[in-house]
Parts: sequence; C-alpha cells; structure tokens
Amino acid sequence: MERRVDVAVIGAGTAGLHALSEIRKQTDSFVLINGGPLGTTCARVGCMPSKVMIQVADDYHRRHALAPEGIRGGDALRIDLPAALAHVRGLRDRFVDGVLKGGMRDLGDRLVDGYAEFLDPDRLHVPERDLIIRADVVVIATGSQPVVPAPWRRFGDKVLTTDTLFEQRDLPPRIAVLGLGAIGSELGQALARMGLTVTGFDMQQEIAGLTDPEVNAAAVQAIGRDFPLHLGTAAEVAADGDALTVSADGAAVTVDRLLVAVGRRPNLDGLHLDRLGIALDEQGFPPVDMETMQIADLPVFLAGDALPGHPAILHEAAHDGRVAGYNAVHRPATGFRRRAPLTIAFTDPQLCSAGATWAAIKDQNPAVASARFTGGRAAVMLREEGLIRLYAERDNGRLLGAAMAAPGGEHLAHVLAWCIQESRTVFDLLEQPFYHPVLEETLQDVLRDLASEVTAPAPSPLLGFAGA
Repeated sequence: MERRVDVAVIGAGTAGLHALSEIRKQTDSFVLINGGPLGTTCARVGCMPSKVMIQVADDYHRRHALAPEGIRGGDALRIDLPAALAHVRGLRDRFVDGVLKGGMRDLGDRLVDGYAEFLDPDRLHVPERDLIIRADVVVIATGSQPVVPAPWRRFGDKVLTTDTLFEQRDLPPRIAVLGLGAIGSELGQALARMGLTVTGFDMQQEIAGLTDPEVNAAAVQAIGRDFPLHLGTAAEVAADGDALTVSADGAAVTVDRLLVAVGRRPNLDGLHLDRLGIALDEQGFPPVDMETMQIADLPVFLAGDALPGHPAILHEAAHDGRVAGYNAVHRPATGFRRRAPLTIAFTDPQLCSAGATWAAIKDQNPAVASARFTGGRAAVMLREEGLIRLYAERDNGRLLGAAMAAPGGEHLAHVLAWCIQESRTVFDLLEQPFYHPVLEETLQDVLRDLASEVTAPAPSPLLGFAGA
C-alpha cells in the first residue's frame, strides 16, 4: 500500500510531538510514525520517574536532619521499597497519560505504528504495515537509547538502565552505578538515600559533566558522602556466583545489580540514512545545520536526542522539534538562535552549569569569581555546602558562564542562563534586588567579587564592592 502526505514525522517523543505542533498549524496532511511504546523518554523512563524517585529519597533522607532541630523519632522511620517503587510508577503513568492525551490527540490513522526506513529522501517504508509513504518533507525525531557496552550485556537482567530501573518491583541491597554523568549521579545518590548500598564508578575524574575543577571537587565531596565514588579508571565486571564483582583502581565491590549510565546513543540504526544520497561521517551520521535542523540541502530534518552529540535534555529536544516542524512547512528553511546551554543534575546539592563551560573558555583569560553557600538561609536550612563559580568577559563584564554545586541550584542556574542568553553584564545583575535571607545572596556575593575582576568601570559607585 502507498500513501502520500506533505510531512512525515518519525518518532513520537518530545522532539517529534513539538515538530507536529508546528506542522499542524499549516497542514493536516501528515503522518506520525512511531515504533515501540508511546510516551516520551522524559515521561516514561527519564526526567519524570527519576525525579519522583529523587523526591522519595530526599524525603526519607531528611530524617537525619530532624534531631538537631529537636524533632524526635526520625531514626525510627523506615522505607517500604516496593511501595516507593510503585509510587514512582504510578506518577510516571500519570505523566505518560498526560502526553498521550495532549500532543497525540485526534491523530486517527495519521498515527502509524511501526519502524520507518528510507527508500530515498522522499519515500519511507514501514515494513510492519507493508506501507510506502511518499512525503514532501521528513522530520527524523527517533530519540536515543541507553548505551550498554558489549562486555556487560552478558550479565543479562543483572544489568539495569533507565529503561528498566523503574519497572523493578523491588531492588536488591547492593548496586554499582557505572557512569556518573547527571543520570548516574542522580540515581546513585537517590538509591543510596533509599537504603541501598551503592558504589559509583566513572572513567572520568568529573561527575555530572562538570568541567570546572573547583566545582567538581565540591560536587565529588558532597555526593561522596552518600556513596563512594571511584573516578578516573575504567571499571571491570566479572561474574561472582549469583552476584557480580566490580573492580577499578585496586578497589573491588560485590554487587547484585549494575545500573549502567554511561551515556545514550541516537536511534538512527535501521533508518538507512545511506539512501539519502549524501556523504555521512565515519559513524554514519549526516551533516545537520543546528540553526535550521536541516540535513544538508535535503527536505529532511533531524531533531532532539537523535542528533549525534546533542545533550539529551527535554527543552533542547522541544526547541529542535519546533524548529524542524516550522521549517518542514515553511520554505526556505529559517535559522533560529540556539538557547544558552543549561544543565541541571538533581542531586543534593544540585550540580548545574549555565552558558559556556570552564573547559570551553579557560584559555580566554575570563574574569572569574567564586563563593560558598555559607549565608544565613543556608545555615537555617542546614545546607551550608557547595560552591558557585561565575565567568565573565574581563574587559566589559558580560556574563559568559556559571558552574555550581548548590542547594537550590536549579533556580540560580535558570536565572544565570537567562542573563547569559540576553548578554547581560555582571553590573546589570548587581542592579537587581536581592532579598534577605535567601540563597540568592550568595549569587550577590560572587557577583561583587566578579565585578572587581572586570576592567570596565562600574556604572555606579554602589556596585561591585562588599557593602553595596
């Protein structure tokens, strides 16, 4: 059977649904092709179930802070792990249902269940439906999947990823987390706070993508209080009866399960991108214009986690999808400005970066300042920990980037990303109100120090020094 449409979208995740929201403004002649379970990666196996688990873990962990406040009985609290995991799944299912009722309404036969492959740039084949689709434009939004290195696959169901963790009805007492990016750091700490014995491993010295060595050191110290971290050496895994032994740099632990969080790879296998008639790179990936999301000069767009090397972050996927969807129904393709980079690991303290990373700008001699969270509000919250570092252009004070291990870092990082997006200077930020007592006062402290590193004069004598 053959079908003709204006636009075909491959993938019903965040990028695909946001692309579809733009396409539907201009045409009803489209299909949405999706293989596998419906519901976005974020809602099903990513941001949302992980945040539920983190909330449960942090609530339970809070019992340790009760006694200093004169609240008795905290030591008697216990966690029902199967009930906690059921709670995670219950909220997860609600979030998935919201996706299905929202972005996928009224699709009817325009939703095609199956996996698409290219025959050429304007023809797709869906083998499961014995269907050929001719489309003027194609949007690829096939998402990504967890990477499990081949040597570890032989351990079968002892290997967990985010695709399987939240489906567990219970968890054994000992887990090794392999990979301490944002996901591994978050879930490792959460599982440790839920009472499991957790050990973390990563080949890099940095966790959660932090390239600033001072912030990374603060992060490692803080997260290391909840579970031991073995950094800078590859982990080796061996069977040990019904258990597994994980070793690195002379340390070895026996565990019941592995949580593998070493990264994600684009779901581009099986699309036959080689049939697009363009040169692919050595990994088989096509060239993509990151402002238009267009592949070369073809009527084909690529968006979201399917982009090689692109951060698997919802707001990035949503932006990509909207750009791809807009350009799918408006020709010629329009370039849209990228958003300021923003990453948040929902650990405690939260590990965040906004704008340029230290690795990207350290050779540019930026103005740099740092501050620790030792103010009154942090003391009240029993959260006197963490570090924030800001980077600015030395000659004019334009804010370039920030990194932090901070209580409430998600909010500070947003404010800083917005300011970086708008090319604000350290002086602009110091003109804003800072309430007392709030965690943002630490931001005010570091901004004052940063202003003193800028060669341009402050626009007001009351800016840029302690006492303003």
